[in-house]
Amino acid sequence: MNEINGVICINKPQDFTSFDVVAIMRRAAGTRKIGHGGTLDPMATGVLPIYIGRAAKTADLNPVSDKRYRATFRLGVTTDTEDVWGKVLTKSEKSVTLAEITDAVKTMQGNIMQIPPMYSAVKINGKRLYDLARQGIEVERAARPVTVYSIELSDFDEEKCTGTLDIYCSKGTYIRTIISDIGKKLGTGAIMTSLCRTMAAGFTLSDCHDIETLRNMPPEDTARLVLPTERVFSCYDEITLDGTQKKLFMNGMILDCGRMDISYPEGTCLRLKHDGDFLGVARVNGENGLKSVYLNILS
Repeated sequence: MNEINGVICINKPQDFTSFDVVAIMRRAAGTRKIGHGGTLDPMATGVLPIYIGRAAKTADLNPVSDKRYRATFRLGVTTDTEDVWGKVLTKSEKSVTLAEITDAVKTMQGNIMQIPPMYSAVKINGKRLYDLARQGIEVERAARPVTVYSIELSDFDEEKCTGTLDIYCSKGTYIRTIISDIGKKLGTGAIMTSLCRTMAAGFTLSDCHDIETLRNMPPEDTARLVLPTERVFSCYDEITLDGTQKKLFMNGMILDCGRMDISYPEGTCLRLKHDGDFLGVARVNGENGLKSVYLNILS
């Protein structure tokens, strides 16, 4: 059987680490050449793209870094982790109306400054915040810019003080911190009770497979579920090369945009094809040339 190259998306179940999924996929795909498209916390579920074979080199090249999440929350409580799995710090009996929480949610949309939680992988002075937090040490954290493109309150139960948020945001946004900040604005406190990533790297839940289905699957069956590597770069403009240009590109040469009669700003990435075959991705350099950033070696 030929080596598997491409992308397969997993709907990561709760209590699995991203590395757990990678380990299972190494067996299912019959290769150690595996990468993933963004770590998910063990308690979170949802879209985890797995890059297999040569496609593993594209994990850091994916142009779509924004994410979508569905999160549930509870008002009236705070914890040291900002979620339901942490140590309870405070409780509140204050009631909140639908109008009040709707207004609070709206303030989270746009370009905002967010302080990363202590229980996070952010490093300060070379140390992970979660390592310090586990030692009972809290340090000052600088707020960082993140973008929340949209945030919608899709459900709220006033009696139970629980609800659901659908969030579209930039990479590096902490959903539990958004929920915690909403709780602060309402004066009640709030914690995240579940988190599902519904989009990552341009892939959605509809692209995903169940990890248990793949656990004991032989590589030849796994190969039938793999999406082509080109899907990773589908948002880039497509350029068709002739035979001579293809040979130059596949040999690592820089192509002249002027001679190809194309014009793009410096830094633009393009998807290159020949006779319907995906050749790779190139970026426009400062000299109006197309320089390869990923070659799709054709079998």
